[in-house]
Amino acid sequence: MPTIVDIQNLRKSYAGGFEALKGVNLQIEQGEILALLGSNGAGKTTLISTICGITTATSGTVTVGGHDIKDDFRAARTMIGLVPQEINLEPFEKVLNTVRFSRGLFGRPADEAVLEKILRQLSLWDKKDSQIRELSGGMKRRVLIAKALSHDPKVLFLDEPTAGVDVELRKDMWEIVAGLKASGVTIILTTHYIEEAEAIADRIGVIAKGELLLVEEK
Repeated sequence: MPTIVDIQNLRKSYAGGFEALKGVNLQIEQGEILALLGSNGAGKTTLISTICGITTATSGTVTVGGHDIKDDFRAARTMIGLVPQEINLEPFEKVLNTVRFSRGLFGRPADEAVLEKILRQLSLWDKKDSQIRELSGGMKRRVLIAKALSHDPKVLFLDEPTAGVDVELRKDMWEIVAGLKASGVTIILTTHYIEEAEAIADRIGVIAKGELLLVEEK
């Protein structure tokens, strides 16, 4: 399969001298699920944040679908959906409006059929008129995924999608990820759980102290 995300010698240093990323090289293939394993502070979130344009790299290059994340950032970001670790949602807004707003932020035309399809895929359609504050933690996490998918991205980043959720919900999340892959979305997820990586990923990368130690098939 062709490479959809190409990371070359990516480095991120901070003013105090701390190196969060130390020359990461990684090619992610279209349509695969890649799991990044690593402990807290290993550099997983920094890597995702840099690709998504939240953090600026010190050096190195990243392209998404052939678009450089610095020189052609609008086109690159349009291809990316990000589900962050933190659940940051407007508590009094309704589910459907929340997802509709995210689609609009990317300049995509209104399309109620697309929103309905996404919400049904994530078992959220019956909650479309519920306020966010009325949802369980697991449902809120699904809303985050719906927001990330609202503009039809080709690459989806899931930053510890099952952190702090129970075993049953974790298995639900694995099924959601498998369904997204079947629909053609490339998925990169970070996790602490090796059994999670084994259950759903095609390839596994291990990151420690800002270095990508290995990337191999299961």
